[in-house]
Amino acid sequence: MARNFKDLSEREILALAIALEEEDGKIYGDFEDGLREAYPASAKLFQEMQSEESGHRSSLIDLYRSKFGEHIPHIRRQDVKGFVDRRPVWLVRPLGLHVVRKQAEIMELETRRFYERAAQQVTDASIRKLLGDLAQAERKHSAIAESLEDRLLTPDVLKKEDAAQRRLFVLQIVQPGLAGLMDGSVSTLAPVFAAAFATKNSWDAFLVGMAASVGAGISMGFAEALSDDGSLTGRGHPWIRGLVCGLMTTAGGVGHTLPFLIADFHVATIVAIAVVLVELFTISLIRNKYMDTPFFSAALQVILGGLLVFAAGILIGSS
Repeated sequence: MARNFKDLSEREILALAIALEEEDGKIYGDFEDGLREAYPASAKLFQEMQSEESGHRSSLIDLYRSKFGEHIPHIRRQDVKGFVDRRPVWLVRPLGLHVVRKQAEIMELETRRFYERAAQQVTDASIRKLLGDLAQAERKHSAIAESLEDRLLTPDVLKKEDAAQRRLFVLQIVQPGLAGLMDGSVSTLAPVFAAAFATKNSWDAFLVGMAASVGAGISMGFAEALSDDGSLTGRGHPWIRGLVCGLMTTAGGVGHTLPFLIADFHVATIVAIAVVLVELFTISLIRNKYMDTPFFSAALQVILGGLLVFAAGILIGSS
């Protein structure tokens, strides 16, 4: 059962401080390892912060030994009420730069507040001095971290890391999402409009469109997730890519299926065709923005493919 912070003795507070510094040092090491390949400058920052944590831990252990001896009680942050649960972002590969820096800020703030609160709750002069020294050390650590960031993360480095982050975003999110959107928007055109022109019934076309969209989403999602585990290509977690691809595939098909909820078949068909044009135009814009494909070339490729599938659906449905 977790204990209240106010019930901890001086010895237990110092043991908890040692555990906090040790845990933070290990986490900074994981940050350094996870960022080394894509963001070397930020990785260097966390490597130096890990060294600072190691120095603090050594000082704390020396101080503890001088006051209480060799045995240090095993007290962890989860054993004391009031600490915020930390999301294990350091276990995700590849690491997101913004998420890592935000997590580091939270860690520094929480540890500093721990020392400041501990210093406020005691009345014994020697204990207050001890905790005040720890709080001051943590404030200096924050200042060192800020100076390291100013020194290591220069504007040129930040520009390069922002570009690297954009490339990872394109690789891990945009590419599977775009593949899904293109497949959902184009491949479902034939069954939807074939059913529409074969039955002249909006509801029948809607059911076929929903079945085709959901089926295509499941198929594309699994295909993307199983294509590779991302360890060599850097494309990120396979199931996240699969989820993005599957959802965008479904969304691409559902877009021009929803108009067939309109009871009037002719009105529904006109609205569905308009939605198809918007979908194809959107895909062209995304390819132009993120894939560096000239807009005219992207539009020509996407619209030509879409029109061919659309015409095939109409011809088959009308035969």
